[in-house]
Amino acid sequence: MSDTEVVPPQGTPASPKEITTQSVVEAILFASDVPLPAAKIAQIVGAGDAREVKKHIAALNERYEAAGAAFRIEEIAAGFQMLTLPEYNTWLSKLSKARSDSKLSQAALETLAVVAYKQPVLRADIEAIRGVAAGEMLNRLRELGLIKIVGRAEEIGRPMLYGTTKKFLEVFGLADLRELPQVEELRPPEPKAVQPVPAPTAGASAAPGAETASPPAAGETAGEQAAASDEPVA
Repeated sequence: MSDTEVVPPQGTPASPKEITTQSVVEAILFASDVPLPAAKIAQIVGAGDAREVKKHIAALNERYEAAGAAFRIEEIAAGFQMLTLPEYNTWLSKLSKARSDSKLSQAALETLAVVAYKQPVLRADIEAIRGVAAGEMLNRLRELGLIKIVGRAEEIGRPMLYGTTKKFLEVFGLADLRELPQVEELRPPEPKAVQPVPAPTAGASAAPGAETASPPAAGETAGEQAAASDEPVA
């Protein structure tokens, strides 16, 4: 697998830059969040073998080192992955902590959903919908910059109204609030009703050829009727 120009698949947008095998290997490793075996990379590229892929990886690492890049392609867990250098761990650990602190609990997500769909909304209305106090969750969401106070209601006490922020749109990848999923889209499909099998009704007709007994005449017992049925007809 030489570092020659690669012919993109049909339908790929045109690029002003020459696409080489080495750049394709680099793009694959950059996009992957798990180690990839060299043979798998060669299969994705569609040419060459694992040995050729390793040569391209070595060339890429030389280029990164010469440019003073903060990352390398490392061989781990029987595969290759693009990783930052250990000397940057101090700053990256702060990033990991910030991401961890920004994770939302289920209660926070529920509160945020109420604000997003009902805004501008009162705290009392949020608590009525969720059935629990919402003060702590509202403060947490404000600290994260996902909601803000958008005004005050025209009623006794002038309580605060809450709404979402621009950061809310950025975090959830929305252009505007009109792109929020419709409530109907969030509801699970209703299970199909099972039609019950109708029970046999009283007075159903007997099977063909079966004899039916007539009811006893007035004043005649069932035993007398049975005896009468055995007597020969004159």
